Amino acid sequence: MTSMVARQKTAMTRQSLSRPLATAIGDGIVHAGVTVFDYGCGRGGDLRRLADLDIACSGWDPAHLPSAPRVEADIVNLGYVLNVIEDPGEREQTLTQAWALARDALIVSARLTWDSRGLTGRAVGDGFLTSAGTFQKFYTQHELRAWIESVLQAPTLAAGPGIMYVFRDPATAQSLLIERVRRASRPPEPWISAQLLFQHQDLLAPLVEFLTARGRLPRGEELPQADAIKRRLGSIARAHAIITSAGPEKWVQLRHHHSENLLVYAALALFDGRPRFTHLSPPVRNDIREFFGTYKQWCARADRLLVSAGRQDLVDLALCASPVGKLTPSALYVHTSALGQLPPLLRVLEGCAQTFVGSVPGSNLIKLHRGQPVVSYLTYPTFDSDAHPTLSASVVVNLRKLTIDLRDYRTLENPPLLHRKEEFLSSDHPDRPKYERLTVSERRHGLYDNPELIGNQNGWVAAVRRSGVEIRGHRLYRARTSPTIQ
Repeated sequence: MTSMVARQKTAMTRQSLSRPLATAIGDGIVHAGVTVFDYGCGRGGDLRRLADLDIACSGWDPAHLPSAPRVEADIVNLGYVLNVIEDPGEREQTLTQAWALARDALIVSARLTWDSRGLTGRAVGDGFLTSAGTFQKFYTQHELRAWIESVLQAPTLAAGPGIMYVFRDPATAQSLLIERVRRASRPPEPWISAQLLFQHQDLLAPLVEFLTARGRLPRGEELPQADAIKRRLGSIARAHAIITSAGPEKWVQLRHHHSENLLVYAALALFDGRPRFTHLSPPVRNDIREFFGTYKQWCARADRLLVSAGRQDLVDLALCASPVGKLTPSALYVHTSALGQLPPLLRVLEGCAQTFVGSVPGSNLIKLHRGQPVVSYLTYPTFDSDAHPTLSASVVVNLRKLTIDLRDYRTLENPPLLHRKEEFLSSDHPDRPKYERLTVSERRHGLYDNPELIGNQNGWVAAVRRSGVEIRGHRLYRARTSPTIQ
């Protein structure tokens, strides 16, 4: 069969960095301090773009760069190579060879089953021979991860749809997982008084930064500036009292915020084997002691939370009680910026979906379905700039069936559309007042009188036209005139 397959035709001419490497840069896996080897680099587009970012890189490709040496690197990228190899034995050998070159991590990507839509050709072996003479093996997300783990016997982490990280050190995977949890939630606003900033700003800034980052007092040698603070103020405890006197409730809120983050992380870490206490970094060990007393108590609480996330009745109660998001009869919709303000039960549910699918590029709304363990990642590319953005794509993760499905809305003549954007945001989001003012104007002019007619673009455009108004930016105007009617 090999003679029938034109593998060289699958190499793409890229105008931007490939999705696997762009994802790895976003996750901090690839940066200027590491070396990268692109195993199956095609025409070398990624190599040129990595070099532009001052990232040391090299590559090899059997068709386009066959004479280049295959060398070890901190990070090896195996980007969309496995799915074009028609021989399962060679496919496994290629994965093993790429892994042997990776000192720290291997990035593996392959095409998923949704990529087969619209292709013409015929089934060959465990894949598909296209009309262009190329072979494609399409994977499910679960199949790809399970196969990689069975071949390499190494810990993996889903980085995105069809993208997996494989790590030499299991602790690296855990560090990335906890960073995901922290990225999804921001700490409360600083509680420092103006007087404190004037009197002790330079001295206490490192302590304020530590308290904000971890929600507790530093231990041991965690704060290099501790001795200077003690000499000036007597003790770290006194410095802490000065800081929190400006808003003690903020301090309580901050501690609660960090303890919830740890609990969500521990629940999600169970999927890939929760690390032993001694395998955690010293700061995280101190966090656990501070907020939970012992590692055993931390794990027990996380286990209970994870079990609760599997009970649909408790999930539905949490959806109804959520302080953020727009609740409908079928789901709760929340902007990604507000994920950290969801109840821990819902954060674990969404985290389970992300553990399975990884980060979904471009998604900015999360849909948590009621009555079933399904999480959808919705992409509205113009959410920030357009008062009423249309849906571009959705990735639907079914946690019961362990499936993911891509739905593309870009070609629809009448795509779904958003209004009342403020309902998806947290109460302290800086754009919320602007969105609220527009909604008030729209409601005053009857645009929401028939909600069943305005869920799609055509219905909304017709309603706006009937009302004799037009929307520019996030303001309402009389049609064909400039004065506002807000």
